[in-house]
Amino acid sequence: MTRKQRRLVLIGVSGTVLALSLGLVLFAMRDTIVFFRAPSDIAAQGVDEGVRFRLGGLVEDGSIRREDGQIHYFTVTDGGATIEVRYQGLLPDLFREGQGVVTEGAIDGSGLFRADTVLARHDENYMPREVADALKAQGVWQHGDPAPGTQ
Repeated sequence: MTRKQRRLVLIGVSGTVLALSLGLVLFAMRDTIVFFRAPSDIAAQGVDEGVRFRLGGLVEDGSIRREDGQIHYFTVTDGGATIEVRYQGLLPDLFREGQGVVTEGAIDGSGLFRADTVLARHDENYMPREVADALKAQGVWQHGDPAPGTQ
């Protein structure tokens, strides 16, 4: 084998090993990757039942209901669409109507988003960029304005 052929074989083997290791890493992470979606995205594209994702937007005014056993129902909106959320557990201190929220969970068969994590945010400075961009795109607030629900 000439020097050039050895180099080509080494590059080919290295590329194959790299591709296999990347494939194994992506395969192992497939259940831990969680994508963000706004209510308008879900209304437009839909989401399969049981697929985990993050839902972000604003807690709609007048939508919070509490039941026994720390079960909470509320609606998340981005101005274009709304999604009803069910969460069991203690809500964060900053959680209230008109404030930003990011929830993580999945949609069940009835179309209800069952959250297992709720993160409350008080304005776009602490909100994931995707949530703030979705709210701004819907015209809920403009850059520099106070966050909805704050005066």
